Amino acid sequence: MPPSILAQHPRPPWPLLSSYLSPSTIVAEQFRHRNLSYALKLPLDRVNVLGKDDGSYGHTGCVNALSWSADGQILLSGGDDTTVRIWRMDQTDTIQEYPFVCRAVISTGHRANIFNVAQLPCSTRIATVAGDKQVRILDAETVFTTAAVETECGVRSSSIRVLRCHSDRVKRLVTEDSPNLFLSVAEDGTVRQHDLRSHHVCREGSCPTPLVKFNFELSTISLSPLTPYQFVVAGDSPYGYLFDRRHTGRAFMEEWGAVPGAGEGLTSCVRRFGRPAKTHRNQGRRLRDHITGVRVSSSNGHEVLITYSSDAVYLYSTKDDPEIQDSMSCGSSPILTPNPKRRRTSEDRNTDITDRIPSEELNTGPSEPSLQSDDLSETSFTGDDEADDDGEGTATLLDDPIATDDEGFLPDVPLVFPRMRYSGARNVATTKDVNFLGPRDECIVSGSDDGNFFLWDKESGNLHGIYEGDGSIVNVIEGHPYLPLLAVSGIDTTVKLFAPANSPSLFSRTSNADRIVARNARLNHPRIVRSHFATLLAEAIGADQVSFSGLAGCTNQ
Repeated sequence: MPPSILAQHPRPPWPLLSSYLSPSTIVAEQFRHRNLSYALKLPLDRVNVLGKDDGSYGHTGCVNALSWSADGQILLSGGDDTTVRIWRMDQTDTIQEYPFVCRAVISTGHRANIFNVAQLPCSTRIATVAGDKQVRILDAETVFTTAAVETECGVRSSSIRVLRCHSDRVKRLVTEDSPNLFLSVAEDGTVRQHDLRSHHVCREGSCPTPLVKFNFELSTISLSPLTPYQFVVAGDSPYGYLFDRRHTGRAFMEEWGAVPGAGEGLTSCVRRFGRPAKTHRNQGRRLRDHITGVRVSSSNGHEVLITYSSDAVYLYSTKDDPEIQDSMSCGSSPILTPNPKRRRTSEDRNTDITDRIPSEELNTGPSEPSLQSDDLSETSFTGDDEADDDGEGTATLLDDPIATDDEGFLPDVPLVFPRMRYSGARNVATTKDVNFLGPRDECIVSGSDDGNFFLWDKESGNLHGIYEGDGSIVNVIEGHPYLPLLAVSGIDTTVKLFAPANSPSLFSRTSNADRIVARNARLNHPRIVRSHFATLLAEAIGADQVSFSGLAGCTNQ
């Protein structure tokens, strides 16, 4: 679908408030939503490649970070070459469907891989985080407003602030509704809020107190603009953690069903998100738990996606009632009682029938095949790796969760189990993000170690498509704010753009879904420690018979 159709009513960078909009505007927005939802369910194909594989144009290392501007006019990318590239659509190119070209190359001054990049709202500032433990603020006003050809910006001309508050690699950042505020998470186990209006000298120990401090590595964070007072963090832990930082003069911890701990003032953990227990099929021991990505829905503010290393993607809701604490203690039966009935929401009306089906008869999705060329029947969740060996890349509704061992990760915080499980992708070798797609977050997308990215329908759980997005591994997929356009990156030095296909898709691998999913299940081995990452990456890429010469810098994930 050409961008001109959907660009007639571009999405504003602020949440829509229907009570302040005219009826015609509301109708136009609903029309745009329907068009975008429909377009994302069409077969996708590669419509552009940003950069060249030989590094002569674009990045010269792995691309670890992608971020669209709020108006969708600009795509930011960052990676192992420590530069940020600004891609903008070339208005003079009337031949290519999505003619994004590089308008600026910004030297950030980072001394290690860039892991995340984002434009701060309502400003021309760009925030980056990297493996050198630094957070850097860049000013790209000239580039954003006037650059008509590719411009190179040095460190001195672009860098305006360097924050050294973290003591280990900084992995992710999330922006808030302000040009001066944002959060960062690092492997030192902390989450920090940065306010660019206040100045301090990090070397003098005057850094503000972190919002969160754990004794294990954190690697991912997310929040929704609809619930900015909440955020979810995760890392080397069996759980994702929901924190609430509201200060309204009431005991909101008690409203969440927990008792505030002594000295907790800046923020409080009110929920944990966990999965059914999973043990190693051969050694009978629990796998090392590691969460590589979390994402909070921007359309409803309560749904949470969590992707586990060597496992699958899970869907949670902050509105679901937690498990009863007494039922988590060790007992004669490994089966817990089901999650208490969650609060009814508009999204749940179409799934209530499925929720009432007994767990032994549970079968998600419609009875007809989810793909035109493949019959991907549903798989029941058994709790071990063998559950996915039948080659069925689908989702499973989780009704009777299996008891999860509590290893001391905030055991007093109420625990919520997932609603759905989406399998098929392989998440072992690198740090994979997970994401919602669509105007109402109706689709779920994740990268994979086989060089593909997987697309599921959120409600039915059907595997909607598999597409080749990288020569080795796909790590990041970011959807455009208002066009049916996906930016995909990974180990390659290029960024691929995908959109609905006008002809048979050359990069769809959906016809081979059974074989791909079964193979990923066999190779979805436990994640190993960071020092052995190069061995794991070589094994993963070698298994796919893809050359990875010259990718030494990508091992620092």
